[in-house]
Amino acid sequence: MTAFLTYLREFMAAIDKGWLLFCVIWTGILITLNYTLGIESGMIKGLDSRWYQCAALFLVYCSAFVVPYGFAVLFRSHLITATPLFWCLLLFAPALFAVKASVVNPLENQIGGVWGSYWMIVTTLPFKLLVVLIPLAVLYRLLPAQPGFWGLTLKNVRWQSYGLMLALMIPLIVFAGTQPDFLAAYPRLKQIAFIAPHTDHLLWFQLLYEIGYGIDFVTIELFFRGFLLFAFVRYAGMQAILPMAVFYCSVHFGKPLLECISSFFGGLILGAVAHRTQSIVGGLAVHLGIAWMMEISGCAGNVRNG
Repeated sequence: MTAFLTYLREFMAAIDKGWLLFCVIWTGILITLNYTLGIESGMIKGLDSRWYQCAALFLVYCSAFVVPYGFAVLFRSHLITATPLFWCLLLFAPALFAVKASVVNPLENQIGGVWGSYWMIVTTLPFKLLVVLIPLAVLYRLLPAQPGFWGLTLKNVRWQSYGLMLALMIPLIVFAGTQPDFLAAYPRLKQIAFIAPHTDHLLWFQLLYEIGYGIDFVTIELFFRGFLLFAFVRYAGMQAILPMAVFYCSVHFGKPLLECISSFFGGLILGAVAHRTQSIVGGLAVHLGIAWMMEISGCAGNVRNG
């Protein structure tokens, strides 16, 4: 844990305080607008076309990612090396994640009945991993050397520190399991509750769902702590962590408010650690651990509430 504290001290010492202040204020504005107006949960999800949803999400993600970089280019130009490739990547990033968020599973409406619905749910997140993974694999070949595959390397991973980080999260997750908005969203496992009357092996199908759910965090870490950090660090250095954290927060707009707010600070911490260790593997392990502990907390909370 001492190493992590050292990474965070180095991050706070090196980060541009003006850009940090802007990103904090801008994130607060975006969160306020979203939860006041219901942009993600109401307006975007209410659109009757996937194309419209994709376009709307692209605008939201641009506001979270392009605007912070735009601020830096205008007012902190000494921090940014804005080449033509930088601008292309800057627009490509929100476009790719908007496609990931709105794309339709090929199995949708292909298999009928209860089990068709189950397999559609379980395979959607692995399919979305492929949607992100294929373009990132192409970019990995085109861009200058990256650590591992967008940070997928075990080098410099200190498992004890990551285990302690997970342990420190337990009280917060237990507390979250007492909150109504958290219990309304978790466990995600309740999405497949409808199969319970149709199988004698429910646990195995629940485990398969949780594995599919966990795959989404591979996608998240590859995109945010991998691509958004290591592709942009050559243009903004360590400062690339800031827009990444704002963007990361914006993809939590449909989650409980406390989770959304904490995601910004979590993005800063995981970004600082990934930048220092040149690896996303430890952060991925923490992210998966937190996600599955939230599932357990959600199950326990809903059982308590009957």
